[in-house]
Amino acid sequence: MAKGISNERVAEYIKTILIELDHLGGHARLKELFPRAEAKLNLNEYEREPYAKSGFIRWQALVHFNSIPLVKAGYIQKFGGKWHLTNLGKAALAKSATELRDSAISSYRQWKTAQPATEELVEREEPQRVLRQTAYDQAVEQARVEIEEFINNLGPYDFQKVVSELLLAMGYYVPFVAPPGRDGGIDIVAYKDPLGTSAPRLMVQVKHRDSKVSAKEVRELEGLLRRTGDIGLIVSSGGFSNEVEREIRASTKHIELMDLDRLIELWQQHYDKVREPGKALLPLVQLFFLAPTEE
Repeated sequence: MAKGISNERVAEYIKTILIELDHLGGHARLKELFPRAEAKLNLNEYEREPYAKSGFIRWQALVHFNSIPLVKAGYIQKFGGKWHLTNLGKAALAKSATELRDSAISSYRQWKTAQPATEELVEREEPQRVLRQTAYDQAVEQARVEIEEFINNLGPYDFQKVVSELLLAMGYYVPFVAPPGRDGGIDIVAYKDPLGTSAPRLMVQVKHRDSKVSAKEVRELEGLLRRTGDIGLIVSSGGFSNEVEREIRASTKHIELMDLDRLIELWQQHYDKVREPGKALLPLVQLFFLAPTEE
């Protein structure tokens, strides 16, 4: 057991964080969750104390490290620098804090047959595994925040060019990119062959703004998909309203959505095939560092 911090107390951290994650719609960054949880945990001085060598706050580092069993139990997913609460995780909120953490650790042990004792999942004095996980999570989150801020600061036409460069890197031919100004509804046309004779043919709308795309805008795109084999693609840096998914499921037309998370994921996946003009618009570099123990 860690000095001054019991397993039961760590379990309180975890459940409080998951409750706040649920309150924020099921997906958020830890930097958003920590202040909300801290206001409810009545932390003492020792819990708030930073580690001498790393500067990581003690209780926050324990949350980072205990994300490992939460992931293995299927309670959360971590991608895009955020925690995402799964349906299984939402159901687990009905458990007591201790039951929730114990069930996660049980799943973790099933995943790793040579699982160390439970005490290795709580704090030790300057525990290297705790600090490594924290450093990794923070690096991923900070990198993602910087990429998102960079994209959000692009002008609308540069953002549109990023989307066209991504489609080129994915193997599409892009015969049309709307010039700045009014475009009549379609911003980019992309084909799987040079002449557009084979499906799918993408009719792309690009929305670079803070507000979410509405169901009305989806219906407007539906009206522009006139040929068999036309697929609508809406790329929105501001995301999509809750009604959009229902509208797409009810539609007789094929429409795909790409939010900022999906755009970044695809950009990273296809970055080696992005042309130099595209890399100049959204330049990335891959860094290697020591991976956390269980990632």
